[in-house]
Amino acid sequence: MIVLPTAIREAIRERAREGSPEEICGVLGGTYEPEGTSRVRSQYPADNVAENPRTRYEIDPEQQLAIFDRLEARGEEIVGFYHSHPRGPAHPSDTDAALATWPDRSYVIVSLEPRELGSWRWRAHADRDGADADGRFERERLVVD
Repeated sequence: MIVLPTAIREAIRERAREGSPEEICGVLGGTYEPEGTSRVRSQYPADNVAENPRTRYEIDPEQQLAIFDRLEARGEEIVGFYHSHPRGPAHPSDTDAALATWPDRSYVIVSLEPRELGSWRWRAHADRDGADADGRFERERLVVD
């Protein structure tokens, strides 16, 4: 489960509206629990540097590292990531699944059409040698607090 404060939910939705028709993205900070309840305390917007930002997102790598440093300095953990689907459902696309790299972290997706918010955890699967081979998204309960 992930707990998302109302103010952060609204900030992400507003940013998605302002960024449309392109996807927006960012990092969620707070208290991370791989199998329990993660609590979001902050959100850090980042530039979408994907080649086609209308249908994909890629967090600017330099900004991502700077955000990770800020999280550490504030005593927060990486809870997960967020992005928008301006014209699609609030669930992961095939591309989202193909590019997911943070096992057990939350991926919050905001949709503008239809207007909804969903959260998913990436569950990596190990191959026979123990290396991450692939994985899948599992829907998680999202509580707005």
